[in-house]
Amino acid sequence: MTPETLLHDDLLDGIRERAAGYDRDNAFFTEDLAELRAAGYLTALVPVEHGGLGWSIADAVRAQMRLAGAAPATALAVNMHLVWTGVAKVLRDRGDDTLDFLSREAGQGEVFGFGISEAGNDLMLFGSRTTAEPQADGGYRYSGRKIFTSLSPAWTRLGTMGLDSTSADAPKIVYGFIDRDDPDVRILDDWDTMGMRASQSRTTVLDGAFAASDRIVRRLDPGPNADPLVFGIFASFELLLAAVYAGIGARALDLAVASAHRRTSMKYDGRLLSQDPDIRWRIADAAIAQDAIEPQLLQVARDLDELVDHGPLWFAKLVGVKVRATETAKHVVDQAVRASGGSTYFAGSELGRLYRDVLAGVFHPSDDESAHSTVANAWLGPLDG
Repeated sequence: MTPETLLHDDLLDGIRERAAGYDRDNAFFTEDLAELRAAGYLTALVPVEHGGLGWSIADAVRAQMRLAGAAPATALAVNMHLVWTGVAKVLRDRGDDTLDFLSREAGQGEVFGFGISEAGNDLMLFGSRTTAEPQADGGYRYSGRKIFTSLSPAWTRLGTMGLDSTSADAPKIVYGFIDRDDPDVRILDDWDTMGMRASQSRTTVLDGAFAASDRIVRRLDPGPNADPLVFGIFASFELLLAAVYAGIGARALDLAVASAHRRTSMKYDGRLLSQDPDIRWRIADAAIAQDAIEPQLLQVARDLDELVDHGPLWFAKLVGVKVRATETAKHVVDQAVRASGGSTYFAGSELGRLYRDVLAGVFHPSDDESAHSTVANAWLGPLDG
């Protein structure tokens, strides 16, 4: 089943119709998630032998662009589950079965949350403010606060990490998975944001939450690390995230074109604004920018699927496509709003909602500063000293 067949127009129309209400009410996308689960979308990257669709990363990128065009917040939240199933695929494609348990459980209906981000942690995967306390049985107990935990009302498994500073070989960054029914997990009802409201990416508090030994998947040295798990997280996260924002840009451009064919100008004797040179320039400028994103995004995704060896340039390519997609989406939405007039300033406007949603792109890792540092290191080498 292709992305276009699974995410067919009737399904997306219903998701698009609900998006404004979820945003207005600051409500989770419960109905969307139920329909996507029923369609098998949460198993898109799960191998067929584990009950999934066996899609490629490029397939998932195309699908997420499509879903984001209907409901950005729904797509962003679903992304976090797809990221983990994507990591499992990236590892499996390279002969590493570490996350096969995750693929099997996702195929059985478990929903995975992404409990990595922490306030004030600009090291991201290379450091942690959360403590990971080793247990006698080989498991770990995690204590800390994870922010922007999308799918908060629905995830059943949470992939997380913390710093082990007490073992003989410490320090180590420890990656593991915990269960939602753990009594030492608290989810705060603190999601009241400008945009991406339906994602309900609430703060998750871990007060000694337990990951069993068979759910501890890595113990890595802090700092930059080319371990396949780190690469898998980085690649899946950046590509699928870029897909969401590329989808927002594509939808904004469509809305601007529709507006130009609907609105008229007194200055031009009642002619449609599609004939106004200024409006035409703005929409053309947005189209030129938007047109460059999808080919690059899909090519990098195909390279990941096909095990292309970009060596030390892989991380530069991944951060580059993320930053370019999010910044381009902001530009396209801005041009679309300017071309579509003051009605977009009203709360019920879809373009107005996209304007708020697209701003979230600047906060997702890698941010503009770290991306430039990554690219500079790849091309110029690290700073001296």
